[in-house]
Amino acid sequence: MDREQRAAGEYRKILFCTDFSENARSAFAYALHAARLNPTATLYLLHVIPEPDAQFWRGYIYEVGDMDAKARADIDQKIDADYRPLVPEGVPFEVVMQIGDAAQGILDYAEANQIDLIVMGKQGRGALTQWLLGNVAGKVVRKAHCPVLVIPPAE
Repeated sequence: MDREQRAAGEYRKILFCTDFSENARSAFAYALHAARLNPTATLYLLHVIPEPDAQFWRGYIYEVGDMDAKARADIDQKIDADYRPLVPEGVPFEVVMQIGDAAQGILDYAEANQIDLIVMGKQGRGALTQWLLGNVAGKVVRKAHCPVLVIPPAE
């Protein structure tokens, strides 16, 4: 899709990113609205499962055979409860899960799949924490090759 089509609000691939927070659920309404306005669009829901930083735990988690399957089942159940019932009939909806750094996972998925619009919620952290550590939404906004709609927390 070219820049002019994106500027006109024509999206074929809309990526909604969730951490299952209250603000992410609010942001989902915006993703649904964009999908409804674009009848040929597919709405993708992406959840990135954080990978543990400690080398010891990383090895341990992958040795526990059903940990991955259990986590995926729990996430599928959450998606079925919180998101899938809200998707109107006729809107193609795909769920994607990855393990790793949230911001990098979002950016990699968007690039690899030629996403036209990313929709995500912004978490309300203090300014000092954001300055020191950055945040997922900030990293995605700075590095994405497509428009990013960031929904602030409700007051």
